[in-house]
This record gives sequence, C-alpha cells and structure tokens, in this order.
Amino acid sequence: MVKATEPLVSIITPTYNRPDYLKQALTSAIAQTYRNIEIIVSDNCSLEDPRSLVESFGDSRIVFSRNSQNLGMIANTLKAFKMARGKYIACLLDDDIWEADFLAKLVPHLEANDNLALAFSDHHVITADGTFDVAAADEFSKLYKRSELKEGVHQPFDKLGLVDKAIPTAMCAVIRRDIIDWENFPIEVEGSWDMYITYLCCRSGLGAYYCPERLTRYREHENTETMQSGSRNYQTKIRKAQGDLFCYEKFIADPALEELHPYFKERWAHINTTLGIGLIRAQKLPEARPYLWRSLQQHFSLRSFAGLILSFTSPSLASKF
Repeated sequence: MVKATEPLVSIITPTYNRPDYLKQALTSAIAQTYRNIEIIVSDNCSLEDPRSLVESFGDSRIVFSRNSQNLGMIANTLKAFKMARGKYIACLLDDDIWEADFLAKLVPHLEANDNLALAFSDHHVITADGTFDVAAADEFSKLYKRSELKEGVHQPFDKLGLVDKAIPTAMCAVIRRDIIDWENFPIEVEGSWDMYITYLCCRSGLGAYYCPERLTRYREHENTETMQSGSRNYQTKIRKAQGDLFCYEKFIADPALEELHPYFKERWAHINTTLGIGLIRAQKLPEARPYLWRSLQQHFSLRSFAGLILSFTSPSLASKF
C-alpha cells in the first residue's frame, strides 16, 4: 500500500537487447518497499520486442514504450527521462539491480531537506551471472573515494561529483527532477550523460546526501564500459571520448568551477589522446591528428607523441597501436 505522504518517484530504465537482465532489473524495481513509483521502460527497438516480458509482471506502475527504430543510446535515455512525472527520478539501467530498500533509504533525506539536489549510496558489484564480487566493490569504493566519505550532507559537492566521481547518478542516486531542464539536455554528451547530470546537480547550488550502504548491484559483463578492452571496441571508446570531451569543455568554460579547471584541463588532454588513438584504430588517421596535437599542446606524453607519429604512417600499421 502506498503511504499518503510518499511522493511519486520515476524509475528510468532504457533497454536494448537484454531481456534476461531486464527481467531482473524490473523485478528489483517492483520489489521496492517504497511503493509510490512509476517505472518507465523505453525499448530502443530491440531485436526481440520485450513488451510481453514487461506485461508479464502485471504491474500498472510500469509504463512501456518501444521505438520503431533505434534512436541511439542517448536519445532513448533522454526520451525516458522526458516521460517522467515524479517529484524525484532514479535511473535503473537494464543490467543492474536495486536492493529492496534502495528508495526507502534515500527518498526520506530529500523529503526532509529541500536544500538537497540528490541522495546517493555505495554499490555492490556482480558478475554476469549475478555473483557478488566483493573485492571489485571494495576497489570501486576506494577508487571513487566513497570508502572515506562520511555519511550525511555534502555541500557544495563539485569536487566530490566531478573530480572524485563518487556519485554514480546512472545507478545509485535519487535526484530532484525539476533541477534539470530535460527538454534542453544536450545530446552531445552521448555516453557521458550521467557525468553531465552530476554537473547540473552540482551547479544547482544544492547539496548531496551520502548513504554508505551498498544499496544497488552494478553488473560487470562483456558489454559494460569497465570490461571493454582492445581495438575491437574502439567505436565505443570513440563515442565515449567524444561525450567526455563535450563535458570537460563545458566544465572548463564554467567560471564557477575555476578552482577545478587544472584537473579538467588534464583530463581534457588525456581524453583527446584517447579519442585520437581510437580514430587511429578505426583507420581514420587524418581525423585523429588534431586531437593528438591538441593533447600535446596541453600536456606532453609519449603516448600522444607516438600516436601522432603513427598517424602519418599506413592505416594498417597505425591501427595496431
């Protein structure tokens, strides 16, 4: 039964070709002890229409939409965000899982404090078959500084969100929906949309509440970014780097973040190199050179220099870099 005091929370689930994982994700959404929710599933023209799977839950809180053609990842995700009606939004990707009390432990902090933009938690890591990987979860907590982060309100949280990257908004955060202008959200962010959401939340001037419990399960499998390696995934790396560049150029242009500009410029240079090398592996040598040159102008590295030299060789040789 929905409590009269519970505001609506919109759960955003974009999906594409993952019916088995989608079923697990939706099961965890429906099982939330916080009951006043809508679950927006936007299918990006999967080869197998998941409509029957979604309808098999028999839950009227699920809103299902299927694209007649593949819109691309970012357009499909934004479509789902724009459909949201809730006071709060939370993203549950189709390969992740929430603990039953995820919303129940985060939403009350937002309700109690109008000066919060979002509330977030730590997360577990699971393998493709759902096995818990405790060592990997510990490593993520340490890498993103959550292992040393105190529970409670952090305001401002620019460094926390944009340098430490402690706030996984695509997986374990509940956000005030009206903070972000979803209609004018830049599509150029591509796969870095979660980082840009964090940026907009930081720039709201509001705070962030951290709960140190692991309330979600991040699944690592062959198609997740953290598991991708090698030249066969260069197209994914190119798209991700293009989105990152867009974000960091916005951050560098923001005078309110001037204190963090040295870090942003360092990351900008690194990403230019990553994009340049990705283009080399795609045998697009002339397109790669400007990115490698821009990186070298900002910060010299042997990797960037080697990439630039290889961009003047044969495509077949350079693509092995």
